[in-house]
Parts: sequence; C-alpha cells; structure tokens
Amino acid sequence: MKVPSPGESITEVEIAQWLVEDGDWVEKDQAIAEVDSDKATLELPAEASGIITLKAEEGDAVGVGEVVCLIDTEAEKPGGEDESTDTYDDPGDETGGNNAAPDLDKQDAKNKDTGKKAEAKTETPSKSSTQRQGQDSGKSYATGTPSPSAKKILSEKGIDANDVKGTGRDGRITKHDAENATPSMGTPGTGDRGTSRSKLSMLRRKVAERLVEAKNTTAMLTTFNEVDMTAIFDLRKEYKETFKEKHGVSLGFMSFFTLAVVRALEMYPAVNSMIDGKEMLTFDYKDISIAVSGPKGLMVPVIRNAENLSFRGVESEVKRLALRARDGQITVDEMTGGTFTISNGGVFGSMLSTPIINPPQSGILGMHNIVERPVVKNGGVTIAPIMYVALSYDHRIIDGKESVGFLVAVKEALENPIELLMDNDVKKALEL
Repeated sequence: MKVPSPGESITEVEIAQWLVEDGDWVEKDQAIAEVDSDKATLELPAEASGIITLKAEEGDAVGVGEVVCLIDTEAEKPGGEDESTDTYDDPGDETGGNNAAPDLDKQDAKNKDTGKKAEAKTETPSKSSTQRQGQDSGKSYATGTPSPSAKKILSEKGIDANDVKGTGRDGRITKHDAENATPSMGTPGTGDRGTSRSKLSMLRRKVAERLVEAKNTTAMLTTFNEVDMTAIFDLRKEYKETFKEKHGVSLGFMSFFTLAVVRALEMYPAVNSMIDGKEMLTFDYKDISIAVSGPKGLMVPVIRNAENLSFRGVESEVKRLALRARDGQITVDEMTGGTFTISNGGVFGSMLSTPIINPPQSGILGMHNIVERPVVKNGGVTIAPIMYVALSYDHRIIDGKESVGFLVAVKEALENPIELLMDNDVKKALEL
C-alpha cells in the first residue's frame, strides 16, 4: 500500500500511530493507521484483506506515494478468530457549555485504546543522580557515614547525608555537623521529579508555525466590548425545545453570533478582506471558520456561504462539522478557504482573551463565558448575563474606526436579535 494524497499541496505525511500489529490479519477498508499531515489527521484504510507487514515506524515522515505496508492477499485468514467491529455511540445532541458547538472532548473507545501506544515513558532519575544534579561541582563531600544521632537529625531536616561534610574521624558526620547542617539551595525534594518527552504531531507543529507566523507578520491589535445576552436567553428559553423538535438540532449561541458577524461584515467589508502581495482582496461571500477542539487538537472547519443560511442552517452545519472533527473525519478541503473566524473559548470557561488571527484572514472574533454581572439599565443597577467579546484584526488593512464599528455592530445585533437578525418575525426566522 502506498500513501494516498490527503489533499492538494501536501507532499509528506507522518505515521501518527499504527492501529494494527505487524503480522495481523486485516479486512478491506479497515482502518490500519492514523497519518498526520500539516493540516489534518486522517485514517488510512486497508486496500485489501490479508496479512499485513509494516514497512514504516510510528513517527516516520513518508512521502505521498511511498510504500508503508504490504498486504499478502493470498494468505489464509487465521482460524478461530472472530471478526471484530468498532462500535460507535450515536453522538446525538452533545451541545454543551455555551451551546456554541457539540462537546468535542469525547473520544471513542478505539482512540483511547490505540492512543496508549503513543504515551511517552516517564524516566525517574535515581537517587544518586538526583543528588549529583543538586550538588555544586566545586564543593567537597565526605565519604563517611553519619552517626545514629546525626542520621536521625538529618532525616528530620530532610537533608541527604551526601550533602553534609563530616568533621569526625575519617569524615564521619557527627551530631554537631547534623545540627548545623542546612539544606543547600536547589536541593531536590523527596517528590517525584520525573519527566516525559513526546513528539509533536505534524498537525500540532503546523499550528505552532502558523500562530508564530500570524504574530510576526501581521500588525495585530485587539478591541473589546461586552454583550448583554438577555434577549438571546429569552428567545432560547421560549423556542429552544420547539426548535429542536422541529429541526433535530439545538438553538445554540453560534447561530446568533454567526448571523451577527455576517451582518457586520456586510457593513464593514474591510474586515472580510485579506492582503495579497501589494493588493487588498475583498470577498463578496462570507465563509466563516469556526475554531473547535478535537481529539487531535485545534481544528478550524468552514461554514460556506454563511450569508445564505438561516438559524437552522447554521446550527445544522456547526453540528455536522463539529462531529466530523471529533471523529477524525474532517477533510482538508473543509478546513481551508475561510474569510473570517469565530472562536469560542467560553465553552472552557474563559472570561477574556486576545485571539490570534488565522492567516491569511484579517479578523477573528473571540466569544467567552457568560456570567451574571451588575449592569446599569434605565438609570438603575440590575443583574444581567454578560459576555465579553474580543476582535483581533490586522491593522495593516483594518483601521480602528472599522474594527470598533464592526464589534459594535455585532453587539447591537446580539442585544436586539428580533429586529436586526429576525426581521421582527421570530417564527419565520426559526422556521417554526
């Protein structure tokens, strides 16, 4: 079997882990390995049934078209073995936290079992080596042993005898030496001081490169605002169950934010632009990237032509993409080509953050957790569910006036969704 091309412009992948052992019997289309590219992690299915011989090790970088295993199709299947099939639970409606996207932290049993192979072994230094690391190379140490009384005192102080210079006969550590002994700076304690080392996946290395690239090549600036979520809370409380019964998906927060962003991008097209050499490229369509956390790390699938979607359309697409990311089925094409990104750190409890631009895009909106806070309304103080929002943008093509105006437009739409997002007809907008 040769490595298939996982997408355009990808010439090399990395064997993340083998899901089978050398010499195992494999069935056609059975997942035999997980391979990492710089954009996604994909499963490699067996092209035929037979006995497999592995030709690459986990962690090896192999070129597209290179042979990674052999399958003996003429071999006989070992007798007495039951064919095993992987069983997946129905993901159902796993929208949690702020209901921005389904829970992406659940992994199926297969991923848990096979993932154990990738765990790095912990190496705990021996007592003697730990002592040597904490010693000053210029200090002279006695080779004698402590007296019983000195040994007791050193034990109570938590001081190793090797760190004390004895003044007794033949360098013996006396009671006086022990009483005057003090722990040296940097002396290791008695707790576990082991370390572990594991190789970063190709996907994680690519994410790291892109984040550093964004910081180093853009004039990134962040502006903040706060949103009173009372109106959205009231709408969800009244229509959430009916919406779910009718459409099979929950009425979450992501649909409100996505449609509010689409409206704001119409008003401020520079935010829906990017730099291309010496030119500014502005898009008529709104392809909204949504940052989600999957088993293999951060992924950013794209909602295509979000300007043409209703509340139901956005929620259905968010759920579809999130489940595909969670199950490792997301494709490279589904994660490329976005024009603006929405990131929801609120599902993990984040109060406020400065999200990093997803290059070559020029803007990213950060959502955060919703907390009841005292606010002033109509001259009085009341309690309201408040979310802090942040817009990071490339100041090379987006001015402060546009960035602030964009975020204010998002805030206005979220605080008055019936008028600005639903055209004063809630049931029609929710297709009820």
